Amino acid sequence: MISDWTFYAVAIPAVLLLGLGKGGFSGIGILSLPLLSLVIPPVQAVAITLPILMVQDLVSVWAFRRDYSLENLKILMPAGCAGLTIGYFTAARVPGAAVLILVGVISLSFVAHSLLRKVPADEKPSPPDWFKGSFWALIAGFTSFIANAGGPPYQVYIVPQKLPPRVYAGTGAIYFAIFNYTKFFAFMHLGFMSTEVMLTSVVLFPLAIIATLGGVWLVKRVPLKIFYKLIYGLTFIMGIKLMWDGLRGLGYI
Repeated sequence: MISDWTFYAVAIPAVLLLGLGKGGFSGIGILSLPLLSLVIPPVQAVAITLPILMVQDLVSVWAFRRDYSLENLKILMPAGCAGLTIGYFTAARVPGAAVLILVGVISLSFVAHSLLRKVPADEKPSPPDWFKGSFWALIAGFTSFIANAGGPPYQVYIVPQKLPPRVYAGTGAIYFAIFNYTKFFAFMHLGFMSTEVMLTSVVLFPLAIIATLGGVWLVKRVPLKIFYKLIYGLTFIMGIKLMWDGLRGLGYI
């Protein structure tokens, strides 16, 4: 188990961010990995956060067990699992930094398109769409495995549907829970889940559960318009951060 106090000084806020993300504010959790990468190698940071995410998945799935879009899950899961499979077989060949830049571009383009386009007064939310859902789910599965960055592609598809906040949160909770539990076995096979990693994750479990319940509590009380403004804002911040990390990883910054 990691015993360095500087690690926990960074890990505590990182786990709080993960909890808020799992509680329904999708995207904010992605900021946890850059934080942890300040004190430990990025690969180790990903490995430590995965069991924490799995515990938080249990909390969020239970909290939103009655609030989810089954139609969207039927569209998303097959292609998402295919994306995870592609990520598993190409993880050693694809530069993680390049994937971060790709996801950052997707995030910023999505926010820019949403803010700059003229919205008709009577515009209705987008309906579930098999082609769009499968495309973005494939991207989300791949980027989730390679760089733990599956949130933005998922949001490009799901946010325009303007689902009620609880349904939005519940659908994402189930979707990414399946992702994370699948990734765990793949990470075990790849040798990422050492005893030190697992014990460090276990120490942070109580905080992870409390943080997730806090996120659930907030989602249930934030009005719809404010909720989606927050989602757009978080997606923009994610895009900037992913672009920065990717360019730095390739040596351009």
